[in-house]
Amino acid sequence: MAIFDDEPKKKTRPHEIGQDLSLLSLGELSERIGILRDEVARLEAEIKSKDNTKSAAEALFRRG
Repeated sequence: MAIFDDEPKKKTRPHEIGQDLSLLSLGELSERIGILRDEVARLEAEIKSKDNTKSAAEALFRRG
């Protein structure tokens, strides 16, 4: 096996709101924008899912 297997792997830190951005490269900034856009889309999908569930429950209880 390789000698480097025991070296700790560098963990990439997730983006933190309010983090100092001056030390990040253009590529890192673009990557974080993509990550945040994906996260916003995921959050919006969850909101829509919960709204649909709520609407279905309200419709069910209105009938009864």
